[in-house]
Amino acid sequence: QVQLVESGGGLVQPGGSLRLSCAASGNIFSIFTMGWYRQAPGKQRELVAAFTSRGTTNYADSVKGRFTISRNNAKNTVYLQMNSLKPEDTAVYYCNAEVIGSNLLSGEYWGQGTQVTVSS
Repeated sequence: QVQLVESGGGLVQPGGSLRLSCAASGNIFSIFTMGWYRQAPGKQRELVAAFTSRGTTNYADSVKGRFTISRNNAKNTVYLQMNSLKPEDTAVYYCNAEVIGSNLLSGEYWGQGTQVTVSS
């Protein structure tokens, strides 16, 4: 089993910044992909930013130039630096990872979510 633990959400004013962290632990042989999704009230969950299996990054058009995803492979941790935050960034942010376990079987995992609220 794999656990994803997120931290760093909160309330911030428009134009402000937040940094989210997600640490993966448990039965991990390798991490294929890891990244962030978000879900606003009444909307579908959407990709924010993620590392692909090739190590490249994908960003939603709405966050390009404002958000930056980074990672520490030694700690199985991914970060999301969010700058120039807008009210429309308000959502629950979820960490997601596709992990290869020691049994060489893959599985997709989600964190519990962390609330980000952008409001004056």
